Amino acid sequence: MTEQPDPHPVTGLDDVVHQRVRLGILTVAHQARRVEFGFLRTALALTAGNLSQHLTVLEKAGLVEVEKGYEGRRARTWLSLTPAGDRALRDEVTQLKRLIQQIEQASSQEDA
Repeated sequence: MTEQPDPHPVTGLDDVVHQRVRLGILTVAHQARRVEFGFLRTALALTAGNLSQHLTVLEKAGLVEVEKGYEGRRARTWLSLTPAGDRALRDEVTQLKRLIQQIEQASSQEDA
């Protein structure tokens, strides 16, 4: 029986999470716990439509919860990570760390 090598770390990256904007959304939401749509749009330098599309993907995947309401007379939208979103972000960071470690090990072997 031949031993199968560990899969490459890139195979563990989640296509929903790994996309640059969605990773940014999840990261900001993780740090803030609850983030307002306008703040997120500004922080990530996105248009409202672009941010809305990415939030829809994350919401359908069960990674964020979107809450609409009012602050005074102004309509507001807030989002927060779900427990699944928190796990998905942590898993993504773990896979990225594995990938970085693999690259650094290969570079140090080349330098030796």
